[in-house]
Amino acid sequence: MNDAPIRLLLVDDEVGFLEVLQKRLGKRGLDVTVASSGAAGIQTLRGTDFDVAVLDLKLEDMDGIEVLQIFKKMVPELPVIMLTGHGSEQAAREGVASGAFDYMLKPCDLDELLIKIRQAFEQA
Repeated sequence: MNDAPIRLLLVDDEVGFLEVLQKRLGKRGLDVTVASSGAAGIQTLRGTDFDVAVLDLKLEDMDGIEVLQIFKKMVPELPVIMLTGHGSEQAAREGVASGAFDYMLKPCDLDELLIKIRQAFEQA
């Protein structure tokens, strides 16, 4: 097992949430890159390799499921964890049906998210 940090792509249009998560996950040894829109996430994925992506279901510019499907076309083996607000669980399950590794409800517990990211990484 190599000791390189997990390279995480975090896509969410709530900039404050992104910054806090980037900082907190970074302190736990992850190499976190953030994108504040679906289009930015797709652009970022084009130029960089990632081990895991965490993708918000509700983005201002694009539907999260649409972004997920594009991610899966670009990098089929990339595990994607969907984040969804309360009440969007059905859509999150659709995400899993579209190839997402799993989904979590927002606000999510940081330790639970970290466990899920590590599980996704190990199964990739």
